[in-house]
Amino acid sequence: MAGLEDLKKEMVAPVAAEPAVVREPKKDKLGRAYATGRRKDASARVWIKLGSGKMTVNGIDIEKYFTRPVLRMIINQPFEVTNRVGQFDVVVTVSGGGLSGQAGAVRHGVSRCLDNFEPELHTALKRAGFLTRDPRVVERKKYGKAKARRSYQFSKR
Repeated sequence: MAGLEDLKKEMVAPVAAEPAVVREPKKDKLGRAYATGRRKDASARVWIKLGSGKMTVNGIDIEKYFTRPVLRMIINQPFEVTNRVGQFDVVVTVSGGGLSGQAGAVRHGVSRCLDNFEPELHTALKRAGFLTRDPRVVERKKYGKAKARRSYQFSKR
């Protein structure tokens, strides 16, 4: 029985925990953080810095570029999850895809920017799923098919 007691003590003994990795913020000399976000065929280059909450996309105000409220809500989700609404000025250059894909790309870029600016926000952004690039893209057209999967119309005669 003494052998079992010794084994139990060894199993319960605290293991030396490794120190948590402390990440440094990644900012340029102007105090901005940069990241690239992607979604479908859209690619967004995003810069954030401390400010009043002004957002511009391709030199246009966000309300004029993304007119649908749902798209603006998608873009602002990282700020709401991290409680940073209205604290950062955001400058975005986005190209490719449609408006929905561009909004997803901007959200991905903003999330990565926030992670670079304040590494403490990483867990909140990761739990919300904003740091993961959505891999879904349009399926390619195959030869012998009208589109990606649709066949040509069958003719009996």
